[in-house]
Amino acid sequence: MRIAFIAADNPLAQAADLSGQPACLARALAGQGHRVTIYARQDGTTTGTAVLGRNVSVEFISAGPARPLAPEQAVRYMPDLAAALVGRWVTKRPDVVHAFGWVAGLAALGAVRELDIPVVQTFGSLAAAESRRGSEVLASRLRLETLIGRKAAAVLAGSAQEAADLARLGVARPAIRVVPCGVDTTVFCPEGKQASRAKTVQLVALAGSGQVSSLQAVLQAMVHLPEAELVIAGGPDARHLPRTGPFRDLAQLANELKIRSRVKFAGDRAGAELAAVLRSADVVISTAGYEPSGAGAIQAMACGTAVIAAAVGGQADAVIDGTTGLLVAPDHAGMLVHRLRRLLATPALVRGYGIAAADRAKSRYSWERIARETAAAYERCLPTFAAQEELAEAEELEAFAVSV
Repeated sequence: MRIAFIAADNPLAQAADLSGQPACLARALAGQGHRVTIYARQDGTTTGTAVLGRNVSVEFISAGPARPLAPEQAVRYMPDLAAALVGRWVTKRPDVVHAFGWVAGLAALGAVRELDIPVVQTFGSLAAAESRRGSEVLASRLRLETLIGRKAAAVLAGSAQEAADLARLGVARPAIRVVPCGVDTTVFCPEGKQASRAKTVQLVALAGSGQVSSLQAVLQAMVHLPEAELVIAGGPDARHLPRTGPFRDLAQLANELKIRSRVKFAGDRAGAELAAVLRSADVVISTAGYEPSGAGAIQAMACGTAVIAAAVGGQADAVIDGTTGLLVAPDHAGMLVHRLRRLLATPALVRGYGIAAADRAKSRYSWERIARETAAAYERCLPTFAAQEELAEAEELEAFAVSV
């Protein structure tokens, strides 16, 4: 297939993040014989065209000011982006268009209005779900996501929870497909370097974007685990902690709990560096109350590390409670302490969870499998597939009539 991606953010910046869509998905699809062109608004950091690999190219389109914009600002320039895409697709028509993010979805639907090309939508995060967690979202975004979801030929949900949210928005259930995020199992794997550790027990906590407050429960749990060291992966490192903000608040809480010497701020890590940190842990903890993709937990599983995660979003699907790790209620320090102490008291169980976690991550979340599932969703949207289904139904009815 000839596939067009529309990216909300610069795909070249995302390419370094080995859990990031659309760059990783594009490469995996190209590895299976498809041709992918990623279109993105020119934000001033990159211009022209670029190549991300064999059969994967990137085109930056001038639409609005050439600087990074928040989604709420970029949305006003989506008609310009759509018009530019129409000009390209009249002569170089893709078989399917896949939009990443609600802003990209608007551009996609605008571009295909007169071209009759199916649009597949990935939201990544829904305003309705963010609102439930107390985040402020624009009412216009909620309305637009509902419109996009209903207009798209298919919507790929990152988790069963997101699929349920989409159904509540009125998206037709047959149009919803659960296709989770993937993991690069050549980088995130049990074999490889490990980060250094100072204590007998090392825990790694994932600091998800906008979910730093959930780490307070982890710090409170550390009071009851004097033999453990905690590494916080994500955000600033210890040398660059800001004077104010959620990470400074975490450091202050660690001081108040008298555990600061056992808490390490490792900063943002990616690729092989992040994999080394995840391998070094006895247990990786992700307590975020909202985690659409569960990418961090899946990467930890792929490294062969047991995971304790909040039972939300992609984590609830990825972590099999009592087999690859443990699930806990979000922001529940007492439950986290209880489950952590029981798990760490049985090293053989920690190792067993890690082995099972690596096996599940490789079999379910490799980019190769995610690409196959995505391509299957595309094929169901194509006119040829609909014609084949109609023919199959007609033949089935004819065979039934003959048998009667």
